[in-house]
Amino acid sequence: MPTVSDTYLENRWRVQPNHANNYGTVHGGNVMKWMDELGAMSAMRFAGEPCVTASIDQMDFHRPVPTGDTAVIEAFAFDAGRTSVKVHLRAAGENPRTGDQRTTTESQFVFVAIDEDGSPVTVPALTTETDRCRELRDRALEWRGSDQ
Repeated sequence: MPTVSDTYLENRWRVQPNHANNYGTVHGGNVMKWMDELGAMSAMRFAGEPCVTASIDQMDFHRPVPTGDTAVIEAFAFDAGRTSVKVHLRAAGENPRTGDQRTTTESQFVFVAIDEDGSPVTVPALTTETDRCRELRDRALEWRGSDQ
């Protein structure tokens, strides 16, 4: 059975001028797209099946990521239903020279595992066997219980 830490993924995108708005910062839609793509990959790693986005929880953008900086997205599955996978996502702006990061937004997406015909399929149970698994899952559950 897959563990929470098996589903942990992190990716970086350098914010280019074509990703930016007229203020020289990344469009929120680009951040959301990157979160959705990485979240789907995390869900697929968990489910072992293609996964599609079913819902997106609240997304508040707390600070911009300027052109030239890096958008860092991390994703991990923290809960599962019969056919659904809940993935916690965090986006941060990162200075590529220093590695300093500042959280931009967090959210939780729900993905549904599907077969080749697009019908929902059952997903396995998600396990939390290690301290790292429990730490990640607790972080997702704390965020969900906070005012976000």
